[in-house]
Amino acid sequence: MKIIFESCSENEAFARTVVAAYITRLNPTLEELSDVKTAVSEAVTNCIIHGYEGGEGDIVMECCIHNSDINITIEDYGIGIEDIEKAMEPLYTTRPEWERSGMGFAFMEAFMDKLDVESVPGKGTKVILKRTIGSCG
Repeated sequence: MKIIFESCSENEAFARTVVAAYITRLNPTLEELSDVKTAVSEAVTNCIIHGYEGGEGDIVMECCIHNSDINITIEDYGIGIEDIEKAMEPLYTTRPEWERSGMGFAFMEAFMDKLDVESVPGKGTKVILKRTIGSCG
């Protein structure tokens, strides 16, 4: 599944809903569903706030199910990340004036089994989220 949507805050809820509907065939628990939706929210919010700095642009979300694994890729074509390692530190934010907590990547890591971030300054960022549904942890 692949969708492209505008980088506006209203589409964060849209992305959550689409992913939730897509993974229902895996019969996730409410906790698994909530975890995946939260990780997607954080990734999409990062695109809007940091990738496009609140401006216009497209966000691409791709989902793939293989057996009981869900792979979700969320990508923007915004400003990119200069230092991915620094950006992934808990409490680090480039937007303190927007009262951002700097916990987006930490939440994504906590709620998913695997998180990969690829970015090229000036070209955008790709977040790859992976989770096995139905595992005990």
